[in-house]
Amino acid sequence: MSIEQSLASARLIVELLKVLVWPLIALFVLLYFGKALRQFADRLGEFSFKAAGVEATAKVQQIEAAAFLGVAAASKGSAGNGPQPTGEDAKEIAAVVARSATPRIVSRLSNAPVLWVDDRPENNVYERRALETFGIRFTLSTSTEDALEKTRMSRYDAIISDMGRPPDPRAGYTLLDALRKQNDRTPFVIYAGSNAPEHKAEARRHGALGSTNRGEELLQLVLTAITDGQS
Repeated sequence: MSIEQSLASARLIVELLKVLVWPLIALFVLLYFGKALRQFADRLGEFSFKAAGVEATAKVQQIEAAAFLGVAAASKGSAGNGPQPTGEDAKEIAAVVARSATPRIVSRLSNAPVLWVDDRPENNVYERRALETFGIRFTLSTSTEDALEKTRMSRYDAIISDMGRPPDPRAGYTLLDALRKQNDRTPFVIYAGSNAPEHKAEARRHGALGSTNRGEELLQLVLTAITDGQS
């Protein structure tokens, strides 16, 4: 499936979510991503829509975000960049989103500016869409130099960076170290290919809030960065 087809599929999921056509959503996810995501659709269907106002809006946003993160996990698995998500993985994605994106937190996210640095931004389309569901606004950058210039020109609530950008295999740390030397304390999250404990620990030693290769953990880290920064 091409990136254009995948994007069209994600948009269709969101449109279906907006009208709450759960049987069609379950069928669509099953047809496109296999039985590994059957429980993902089932788990989403457990959310309640009895609430009103902000809470009801937050529930819809939770579902849309979880759908995009499920598609992201399935797409990475299909591309060979990780294992295909299991039913348990899909249920955990939905549960993490529900725990992290509470109505109180969601009410504080609208128009929050976040800088995402990656030389291949097309690899993170679904993760961005998941976070944009809550009103987060992304500025994209494809190089360390450009990112540093953007941080001099604008303020961001958080910065997300990959790790390697040619010719620098540790470009994520190069950027983070340069920001800290400039006394820029913007919360920084590494979103790269590894989720090894030693890489998480190294990221924290450099001053990052965290490091992950999982979309749902990225969501937790970014929401924490934004809401803690607004406290």
